[in-house]
Amino acid sequence: MRRVASKWSKFAVLLQHSGVAKHIPAMRRYSAENLAAMLRQFQFVVAKPIVGTGGSRVMKIQRAGSGFMLHNAGTKRVYNWNELLQAIHRIRQNRPLMLQQGIHLTTIDGRPVDYRVKLAKVGRTWEIRAVVGRLARPGLFVTNLCQGGTQLKGRHAVRRTFPAALVKSKIDTMVGVSRTCTMLLEAKYPGIGMLGYDFGIDNRGTVWIFEVNTRPH
Repeated sequence: MRRVASKWSKFAVLLQHSGVAKHIPAMRRYSAENLAAMLRQFQFVVAKPIVGTGGSRVMKIQRAGSGFMLHNAGTKRVYNWNELLQAIHRIRQNRPLMLQQGIHLTTIDGRPVDYRVKLAKVGRTWEIRAVVGRLARPGLFVTNLCQGGTQLKGRHAVRRTFPAALVKSKIDTMVGVSRTCTMLLEAKYPGIGMLGYDFGIDNRGTVWIFEVNTRPH
């Protein structure tokens, strides 16, 4: 079964489809210049390895007064730009990073929640295998289960963050975007047989796609 490791390559395919692209946060490859530009534009920025690591090197970076806050396994305050770049360098350990526009996710009991939609190819058709919510461990912003996140039924998670009348439309949007993405990715990468899409919903109800995995857990 084919695996495509680079997040950047997968998003490059998806960005060519206007209907999918509107669900993709702004992204750039990591450099000091690109980070500075994105911190001017957005309230916070998420830096993540281009080749995935189960959430272990994902960083949330935001301005704090004249300095910055860097969230990884814990929260670290840094007081100038050079100190921030050094801290990022220590965490990334020379892995190429990508930068993503920070999205204020809906929360349950103050903990961020996101969603995983899994599809598997059975014969010639793709089947939805799961739509689940993932609730971050208290104190963390990543929701990965290997980082202590809690799995919830997808509908249950949406119902705890939006009125009942909106639950179906949010699930339908995530499933519909997943199906379109699957069509695009299979055309580019024949031989993939399993896909996992990570979605977030912001406080205004906009559905965002954060990641695509060709070997989802």
